[in-house]
Amino acid sequence: MSVFFANLPEYAAMILFGIGLSNLMLAKNLVKKIIGLNIMDTSVYLFLAAKGYVENSVAPIVSASDLGHIEHTLYTNPVPAGLVLTGIVVSVSVTAVLLSLIVRLNEEFHTLDIDEIIHILRKRDREDLK
Repeated sequence: MSVFFANLPEYAAMILFGIGLSNLMLAKNLVKKIIGLNIMDTSVYLFLAAKGYVENSVAPIVSASDLGHIEHTLYTNPVPAGLVLTGIVVSVSVTAVLLSLIVRLNEEFHTLDIDEIIHILRKRDREDLK
């Protein structure tokens, strides 16, 4: 039973990823698709943070006075935290670009439903062929 609770953040990340993926695939509204993408991003950050966490560890900072007698203790790996911070910046940037594209699509087609946009585009193509 303790193994289940020890891996609880990883399980939560997998469930969130599945929710985001299903929302991304099944939603017709473009804003809902972006929300699904953001849920997927957040689940990846949760997974990285859970994998980077080491219980009873210290920050890997060594001062000049510690060089002679460094104790062998568990150090926290800073790479997952750096990846999470970088991913958050990229995610916010991608979300901003996608939302600006959605605003332009809404101005052009007066809808956010992907099926209606495809229908309008096919109708325009048929009219252009005539």
